[in-house]
Amino acid sequence: MQGFYAAEDYHQDYLTLHPNQPYIVFNDLPKVANLKKVFAENYREKPALVRDVKASN
Repeated sequence: MQGFYAAEDYHQDYLTLHPNQPYIVFNDLPKVANLKKVFAENYREKPALVRDVKASN
């Protein structure tokens, strides 16, 4: 069994750090908007960011 390895720091929280990148604008933001609409009761405006989580290992 292989272990889990976190991605490099520059990959973490990419949408939050680069909201105007064309890939984010055209691919991710519409999906987030749809999730907000479909799962309104579970949606939270403030995202859970990788940088805010303490390492558990």
